[in-house]
Amino acid sequence: MENYRTVYCGKVNQSNLDKEIFLSGWIKKRRDLGRLIFIDLRDRTGIMQIILDPEIYPEATQIVNQLKPESTITVQGKVIKRKDINKNIPTGEFELQVSKIKIHSISKPLPFQIEEDVHADEALRLKYRYLDMRRNKMHNFVKIRHQVTLLVRNLLSELGFYEIETPILSKSTPEGARDFIVPSRIQPGKFYALPQSPQIYKQLLMSAGMERYFQFARCFRDEDLRSNRQLEFTHIDLELSFVSEKDIQNICEKIIQKIWKEALNIEISLPIQRMSFDSAFESYGSDKPDLRFDMKIHNLSELFKKTEIKFLKNVINGSEKAGGILIKNKKFSRSEIDKWTKKAKDQDANGLLVFKFKEDGSIDSPIAKFLHNNFLNELKDLFGELTTNDTLFIVAGNYNQTWEILGNLRLKLAKELKLTDKNKFEFVWITDWPLLEWSEEDNRFYAKHHPFTQPQPNWKNMDPKKIKARAYDIVCNGEELGGGSIRIHNPKQQFEIFELLGISKKEAEEKFGFLMEAQQYGFPPHGGLAFGFDRLLMQITKTDSINDVIAFPKTTSGKCLMMNSPSRIESKQLKELHLQINNNDK
Repeated sequence: MENYRTVYCGKVNQSNLDKEIFLSGWIKKRRDLGRLIFIDLRDRTGIMQIILDPEIYPEATQIVNQLKPESTITVQGKVIKRKDINKNIPTGEFELQVSKIKIHSISKPLPFQIEEDVHADEALRLKYRYLDMRRNKMHNFVKIRHQVTLLVRNLLSELGFYEIETPILSKSTPEGARDFIVPSRIQPGKFYALPQSPQIYKQLLMSAGMERYFQFARCFRDEDLRSNRQLEFTHIDLELSFVSEKDIQNICEKIIQKIWKEALNIEISLPIQRMSFDSAFESYGSDKPDLRFDMKIHNLSELFKKTEIKFLKNVINGSEKAGGILIKNKKFSRSEIDKWTKKAKDQDANGLLVFKFKEDGSIDSPIAKFLHNNFLNELKDLFGELTTNDTLFIVAGNYNQTWEILGNLRLKLAKELKLTDKNKFEFVWITDWPLLEWSEEDNRFYAKHHPFTQPQPNWKNMDPKKIKARAYDIVCNGEELGGGSIRIHNPKQQFEIFELLGISKKEAEEKFGFLMEAQQYGFPPHGGLAFGFDRLLMQITKTDSINDVIAFPKTTSGKCLMMNSPSRIESKQLKELHLQINNNDK
C-alpha cells in the first residue's frame, strides 16, 4: 500500500461516493457485530466509519485482534452509503468498505480513555499530554490558537508593523518578577537571563527607527503558578513611535474586534469604554473589574459616622472606611451567612456585617437599634428601593484592604449566584494608573507597571503616591488581557524616575546603561502594549484554565510531568558551567 491518504476522514462527502479512497488515522472505537467489524477511524479533521467484511476483505479475520484503540492504520476501500445515518458527525451518511488495511503501530493499553468527558485527573493527563491532545476539545484549542495567531499577524502586517524577533538570552534587570537565569560556559561566573518581556529591546527598536514593531514573544517569569499563569507564556507584543495613548488603544481595539468576529462571530462595538484606576477600585475593589453584572461596592462611611457602635465609630473616626455590597433578590440562610462571614475573615476582614430588610421596611440586624433615625433613608438614597429579598454585606477597615475583600466577595458571590455569563464579553480600558506603589516591607517605591513608564504632566511637585502614569490596561470579564504605557524618551526624566524608585545612578547605568545611552541619540516619543496571548485565548475558548490553551503546560509546582523536568544535570555539565551544588540544600 503506497498511499497514506487521498482524503481526510472528516472531509469525506458526496463527491467520494462509490470511489476508492485511502484514509489514515487512529482507531477511536471498534465494534464487533458477529461477521462484520465496524471501526471509527479518527484523524485531525474528524471521524469516518469503516467496515471490515471478511467476504470482501478475507484477511480481516487474521488481523482483527490487533486493531486496538489508538493504534494507527491506513485503509483502502470504497465509499458507500450508510444504512443507519449518524447525524452527529459530518461524515455520518457514509462508510468505507475496506479492501485493504495496513497497521503502522499497535497501541498498548491506555492510561485513560480518550474521550471528550475524560475522567482522568489532571496530573495523569499532563503526564500523557500527547494522548490528552488527541481529544477533539484539546485539538480545537490548538487549532484556534493557530488561527488567531495567523489572523493577528496578517492584520498587523496590513497596519504597517514589522514582525521582529528579540533575544531569548538576555540581561537580568531589577524591577519586576524573579528572573530565570542561565549560566554562561564561555564567560565563567556570568549569567544570562530569560526575558520577562522584550520591554527594553522593543524600546531600542523604536530608537532604531522601526516605528511599528510586533512579535509573538516568549516570556519567562519565575513566579508562583495559578489558573491563569505559567512560568513561560506568550505576549502579542506591540510598540509604536510618535503615538498617543489613543493611537495605541485604537489599534488594540481593531485587533480585539477582528479576533472576536472571526473566532466567535461576535461584533464588539468600538470604542471600548474607559474607566480610571481609582473609579474601578472604588466601585469594584479591583483594577480588572468584571462588568458582566452590577453589584457595585458603595462607600457607607458617612452613614456610620453617627453610629453608637464602638468598632464602627473607631474605624470611621480613624480615617478608615466601611463599604457594602447589595445582593438583590437573594435571601441568605444562617448557615450561608456563616459561610460568607468565614470567607471574609479568611481574607483578614474583622468580620462581615449583614443587613436584611423586614416587611415594614425596617432593617433586620443585631445592630439595628444602634443606627440613627434617618439611616434607612440614606441607605435607600445609595441603593434605591430595598425589599425583603435583598441582603447587604458590609466590611469595614483600611480602605485598600477592605475594598479588595469586598471585590473578592463580589466575584465569589457572582460565581455562586451564576451571574457570570461566559457568552457575554464586557471590555473596559483601565486608565490613569498610579505611577508608583509603596512597599512597607522594603520601605521604598516600586513602579506600578515598569520604570520606563512616563508620568502624566505636572508630576514633579506632587506627592509620589498621587502621581498618575500614562498607562492603560485592557480588561475583559474580570481578566487583564493586556497592559501598556507611553514610555519615557527623555534621559533627564528617566534619571528622575530612577531616583524616585531608589535606583542609584551607578546601578541605573549598570543595569540600563544601553537604554539611557540610546535616549541621547534622538529617541522618539513611543509607547506600546502587550496582550497576554494565553489569557486572551482563555476568553475566546471559554475555559477556566490556561493549561488548556498551551500545548505543553507545567503544573502549579513548575514541573513538566511528561518530560520529568526540571531535572538534575551531570557533574560534568556543572563543571563546564563553573557551578557547584550546595548539598545542604534539599
